[in-house]
Order: sequence, then C-alpha cells, then structure tokens
Amino acid sequence: MTSTARRRWSRELESEVDGIAFAAEGSVLVHGYDPPAGMMWVDDVIPGKCASLDRTSGETQWVSPCEVGYGRGFGAGFGDEELIVVGPSNQGHRIVRMARSDGRLIAVESIPAFDEAEVHPDLCFCLSAGRVFAVSTKTLAVVWRRQVEGERYHLLARAGDRLLVAYSNTKTKAYGVLALGAFDGKPMGTLVPCDLPPIRSLAADGDHGAILTSDLGKVLPPDAAGKLLVDLAMRDPEGDSLHDTCSLLAFSAEDGIANEQGLWFEALSTAPADEAPEVSITADAGKLYLVTGALLEVRDLMSGRALGEWAVPGLDERVDWLVRDGAGVLAEERRVSVFELPA
Repeated sequence: MTSTARRRWSRELESEVDGIAFAAEGSVLVHGYDPPAGMMWVDDVIPGKCASLDRTSGETQWVSPCEVGYGRGFGAGFGDEELIVVGPSNQGHRIVRMARSDGRLIAVESIPAFDEAEVHPDLCFCLSAGRVFAVSTKTLAVVWRRQVEGERYHLLARAGDRLLVAYSNTKTKAYGVLALGAFDGKPMGTLVPCDLPPIRSLAADGDHGAILTSDLGKVLPPDAAGKLLVDLAMRDPEGDSLHDTCSLLAFSAEDGIANEQGLWFEALSTAPADEAPEVSITADAGKLYLVTGALLEVRDLMSGRALGEWAVPGLDERVDWLVRDGAGVLAEERRVSVFELPA
C-alpha cells in the first residue's frame, strides 16, 4: 500500500539550487547560484554559493561564496571536518575544500573537466565520456585515471573498494559495467558483459550494484533468461511480444552476473521504448530506491524483496535527490526538503 512520505521540514530558498550533499550525520549542504536578469550571461559558468542547513530544523547555519559555480559537472560530499565541492569555475574545473563549520575556504586546486562526480570522504571520482579519474580529498591531487581507446564512460558508483563504471564500446555501441580498484584504478573485471542497450542508471552499495537498462536476455545466464521470459509474460499476458523495454538488474560487485546467487532482476515495462516509464535508482544502507515520477519504491538490494513504497511530493520535479540512513533529501529549483523513509 502506498502512503505519503512524512516531510520533516522544507525550506524555501532565494537562489536556484543545482546540487546537494548529505551525510549520515551533520548538516545538509546546498549548492546554488543567482541567475542574472533575463537568464543571459557571457561566461560558461556563473558564480556559485554554498549554504549549510540544520539537519533537524532546516534553519540556515551559514552561506558562503563558492569557487565552484553553475555549469558543466558538479559533485559534493563531506570529510571529517570539511566539505568537498567539485565542478566548474571561470578558470576551469576545480576541487574545493571548505570548513564544515562556517564555509571558510581551506584549499582549491584545478582538476580535469568532467560530467559526473561522486564524492566520498577519502576520494572523489569523476567521469567524462573519454576518461574516469580519482582525486584525493586530502591532497586535492589526481591519484589515478583510466582512458582507454574504444571505451566511452557514462555512469559511476562506488561499492566499497571498487568503482563500478557503466561504459560502452565505440564500435559496437553496446553497454556494460566494469569494476576498477577505487584506490588505484586497476581493472578488476567485467561485472555485466558489454552487450546491452544504453544503461540509464547505475547504483551501488556495499558488495552489490544495480542498473536500469533493457533487453536483459542478452546478458543473463540461460536459467535466468528463462525466468525473465516468465516475468515478461506475467507483466503483459496479452502482449504480442515478450520484449522488455525497461528492466532492473542487481548483481554482485565482486562477481557480477556470473554469481547467480547474488543476482536478481525484474522487468519493469514491456511498453514501446518511447512509452516506457522514466525510472532512476539510488542505493544506501543495503537498500535500493526506485524513483518513478513522484513514487518511491524500496527494495532489499541483495534479494530484491519489496520493503515499502511512498509518494514523495515534489520528487517528480527534483533537481537532485539523496538518501542517507532512512532520510531522503529532495532539492527542487528553489526548495530543499527532508523526508523520513522508515524502511
């Protein structure tokens, strides 16, 4: 039964929001910017600012200018006493370390340009079409990078000491998932064969990962492929074809789909591709969160067991969305809200 998620607090903001960060404890970081009148500006990047909101009440603790502005690529996260922000500036992409208590600038360094980033206390992982690289949050230096001819990189997610990367082959245009060592970038194996249509979303937590894609039968072991056909038939018993256009696949971050005991999947849609639902996933604390519009479904990441579902007001209008230890942080254009997710 679907219920409405309980909103702990909601805060209206004067600036536009383009990113958030949220840890297991401490404040909520909001990164935003003030758009110029008429939404016209000369530079590729407009100046950014950071705000710290009290985790319990949503009250503003401090607001500070940020060397990272609004533009291509963004990521943020927390260290022990510091916050880390990566993204564009008028002098190229940068990584910035700021004091968690008051937003004071501690250090800043230039880094290669990127499109997507995931920030952890020890490392920041960045990805663009042509390369994946890691930056130390202590030294702010690039510690490794991967740039292989014939590969294009699309999504990333950390699973313990491994970094999972959704990539494609430039010749075949097929997609798969590979594992790299989080600390050195060394290849640790292919978790999902590079035989799939585009991978739309990637999530990981602990020893497991999950993707949203289609045509799972191209990579599943024979027994699992047979189960997929049954799943499709049950979802669309009167359909003319058993073709999955949106499906979810969870797998071991160590063995990939070769370990069938750590494998589960579900066909989410058999509708034509242009009618398939827009779904995204994220993972935290052993749970997988599926977002479809304003509906949030929660599964056990290891088994796929359903744990609950909620309607989250504003989720379908999200700019960013994070889940940490039973709390969901939702950023809309000019509003940030925290919801309780008891699953």
